[in-house]
Amino acid sequence: MAKASKRTTSRDSLAKHERFEQISPEVGEFDEYAFEEALREDADEALSLLAEMTSATDPALRELARRLAGRLSVDLSRRAGSSRRGVGRLTTRRMRDEVADIDLDASIEAIIDRESGVGLDTSEIRVRDWAKPTTAICLVVDRSGSMGGRPLATAALFVASVAARQPDDYSVVMFSSDAVAVKSQEAALSTEHVIGSVLSLRGHGTTDLAGALRAANEQLTRSNATRKVTILLSDCRSTSTDGTVEMATALDELFVVAPEGDHDEARRFAEQVGARFATIDGPSDVPRAFAQLID
Repeated sequence: MAKASKRTTSRDSLAKHERFEQISPEVGEFDEYAFEEALREDADEALSLLAEMTSATDPALRELARRLAGRLSVDLSRRAGSSRRGVGRLTTRRMRDEVADIDLDASIEAIIDRESGVGLDTSEIRVRDWAKPTTAICLVVDRSGSMGGRPLATAALFVASVAARQPDDYSVVMFSSDAVAVKSQEAALSTEHVIGSVLSLRGHGTTDLAGALRAANEQLTRSNATRKVTILLSDCRSTSTDGTVEMATALDELFVVAPEGDHDEARRFAEQVGARFATIDGPSDVPRAFAQLID
C-alpha cells in the first residue's frame, strides 16, 4: 500500500473558526478551558476545529491538539457506551467437569443407553452454555477530495468506537486512489496512536472504492473471528466502478456510512450490494450510528 502525503494548516486558515483565537491566543498555546466551553456550546464545531489543529504549522499547537484529540475521542466513545461487546448466544457443547444445564434433546441417546443398562457415556452428554461471538472489524475511511475538520473528527470518533468494541481485532484503512492501512488487523497499537495517524492524513486524489474494499478483505482474512464486519465511511462516488460490486459482495458484512447531507449515491450503492446503511450528521453522532450498525 502506498504511503500517504501529509499537509499542514496555517494559523490564518484556523482563524476562520470563530473560537480559534480564544482556544489558541498565541503561537504554541492551547487553552483547554476555552476548548471545553466551545465543546459544550457546539460539540461538532469544536471537534472539527480540534481535528484541523492537529495539522497546524505551529508544531507545539499541533502536538497539543493531537494529544487532546486522541484522549477526547476515546473518552467520548466510552461515555457513549461503545465498549459494549454484544450479547451472548446459547450454544451446545460437550460436558466438562463443571455444573451446567444438560441439553436433553442433544443427549437423549446417551440417556436411553443408560436406562437400558448399557452404561452412561459422559462424552456423549451435551450441555447448554452462553458464548459470546467473536467479531473482527475493518474501518475503511474515504479521504479522497477535500477532507477537512469535520470528516477527520468523525473518522477519529469511529476509530475510538471500533477500538473500544474490538481492541484486539480491528484494522483501519484510509483510501483515495490508493489504500493505506494505518492499523493492520494484527497490529498492537494504542487507540491514541491510531487516531493520531488518521488525523495526520489529509484528503487528495481520486476514489478507488474497489481497491479500498479489497484492502479491507485482505485485512479481515487475517482474523479467525466468527463475524467479520467492514464499516465504510464514504459518499461512494467512485471514480472507477470496475470490480466494486464484486468486492463489496465478497465481504461477509458491509456497513456503509455517509454524510447526512450527501448520501444519495452511498444509499444506492448500499442497496445495490445488500449492505446496511446509515447517515451521520457530525462527529458527535458517531456513537449512535455505530451502535445502530454493529448491534
